[in-house]
Amino acid sequence: MVVPWATHEHVARLIRRIIGDEMYHMGVVCNLLVAVGGRPRITDAALAYPGPLPGGVREEVNVYLSGLNRPFVRDVMMAVEAPEVPLARGANNSPGIGHFYDGLLRAFRATAPPLSAGGQLSQRIGSDVLEPVTDLDGVERAVEIIKEQGEGTASSPEDAFGDDYPAHYYAFGEIYHGRQLRREDDGWRFTGAPVPFPDARPMARVPAGGWPGPSQRVGDLLDRFDTAYAKVLGTLEAAWAHGDARTLGSAVRTMRALEGPAVELMETGIPGGRGTYGPQFRPPGA
Repeated sequence: MVVPWATHEHVARLIRRIIGDEMYHMGVVCNLLVAVGGRPRITDAALAYPGPLPGGVREEVNVYLSGLNRPFVRDVMMAVEAPEVPLARGANNSPGIGHFYDGLLRAFRATAPPLSAGGQLSQRIGSDVLEPVTDLDGVERAVEIIKEQGEGTASSPEDAFGDDYPAHYYAFGEIYHGRQLRREDDGWRFTGAPVPFPDARPMARVPAGGWPGPSQRVGDLLDRFDTAYAKVLGTLEAAWAHGDARTLGSAVRTMRALEGPAVELMETGIPGGRGTYGPQFRPPGA
């Protein structure tokens, strides 16, 4: 995904907020796993692109890497976050992320496992504060936050946040439809203030297996990015393996180092005028 240029601040704010939320969601899930005696295997769980979501979620969705364009927003970003019955779209019978988390919560309720704070991490992530989960009420709150921030509640897309940001699915919908979401007499519609689609670097869709036959310079940039990406995954895994918030901070700093090679790739044209290169998120050896 390409970061929008500064002239389109509304879209940039929406995407930045979602990035922070998703990092927080990952932290919550890692804490839940540690609470029941497990350890996150983040490197092994990293997705290969293009490919399906894990756990049988949205089996019809093919998650690929691309620059920011309307088909990508619709087919990947909105499709991943789609509620079971979107308020601003027809129903879709495919199990979604909310269904997955409902199942997780049912399992916690049914087994009532002892929850240990040891090894869980506390950290401010974006606008949220990650905290250890030590009882079933905490599990329920954490799961509901993840669901509401991503999909919205069953009653309102706006219930996800205490501010002006809609849930992720509807935020992506505003970008796709070019209008803010508004409640009308017959329901929620994308009929509000204009949301201009941002200018973005024309990164092409990354093919299966990564970019074929890159030049030496492009290959070096890809290696730089992928090596740093592998370090991010490993450092995140180590943070929860040792219950060390400092290691988590190191992972975040390494994550910021991805920007340099990513931007250079997205500003390097593919021979034949088919757009630009971009990160392929393939750890060395994958």
